[in-house]
Amino acid sequence: MTLWNGSYPFYPGANACFPFDTTWAVIITVFLSMLVTFIIILPGIRGRGRLFWFLRLVLGLFMGAVVLTVQFTRDWETGWVQANTSYKSFSTVQVNADIGLHIGLAGVNVTLRGNPVNQINETINYNEHFPWNFGADYDRSYSEGLQKGLPSPILYVAEKFSTQSPCAVHRQYRIAGHYASAMLWLAFCTWLMSILLFSMSILLYGGHMLLLTATLIFFSLLFFFTTRNIPKCPIQFGPVSLRTGYGESFWLTLATGLLCLLLGLGIVVLNSVQPEKLKLIFSLDKSSEEEVWDKSCLPAEPSCSAQDVLMVPLGELCQVTATRL
Repeated sequence: MTLWNGSYPFYPGANACFPFDTTWAVIITVFLSMLVTFIIILPGIRGRGRLFWFLRLVLGLFMGAVVLTVQFTRDWETGWVQANTSYKSFSTVQVNADIGLHIGLAGVNVTLRGNPVNQINETINYNEHFPWNFGADYDRSYSEGLQKGLPSPILYVAEKFSTQSPCAVHRQYRIAGHYASAMLWLAFCTWLMSILLFSMSILLYGGHMLLLTATLIFFSLLFFFTTRNIPKCPIQFGPVSLRTGYGESFWLTLATGLLCLLLGLGIVVLNSVQPEKLKLIFSLDKSSEEEVWDKSCLPAEPSCSAQDVLMVPLGELCQVTATRL
């Protein structure tokens, strides 16, 4: 057994991290709570309007939750590679590990997970975040990682996105993330306006707001797409290289934009072609209900005395009252 069990005393151990991001966990919890609350009152809605109301509720909450959640996710662009690589600086010891790169709108995450997790008397399980949003300094975060003595694969990947790197991708990713985030915040505002307009039964303008929401979502995807056209520096680990592709957040945002586009176009077309069906979908067609209510209030078959009284002319009634006994 060597001194310090074969590890360097100035390198801290892997810190235990929370298993998921609390920001989007809170957002999902809030929207799920709203969904459960509305489901509880669902039995109070009569007729086939219950189904249409439930579909509008689920689609509306889904679009709002996605537009708000993808602001804080870190998997717009992801990549994994398994390689044998050096673990610490100034050491020839190599480990077998999975190295992951996760790029979001506000920064980059680098993951290092050993195969197996316990190697060289250490637990190799790291997930480090390096932000580049407003108010954050990426180079400072990278310098702090150097001071903490993070594993070499994490520092090697993070260095590719620093401002001093010859790759020169930091500025492109940072600006694209800022503009994409701004477009998504605007899309969330227009989504709220569409929900408000639908609740006020202003269906046409609500459809226009959905189309505007889809347009803003597509612009956010376009801004992030521009980063894929810039030349990338190779992230090489021996004979293998780390390559990235669009992640779950990108495709989920694209699907939400297409959903907003289809719903907005459907509302606008139905409003001009068949407005009665559109009112039926939004439970605004009250003619049939009023007709049923009117029929239910009238007596089924009027009595003979009522018919006689109604058929007697007014002049005969006056004459009868003036007759002497």
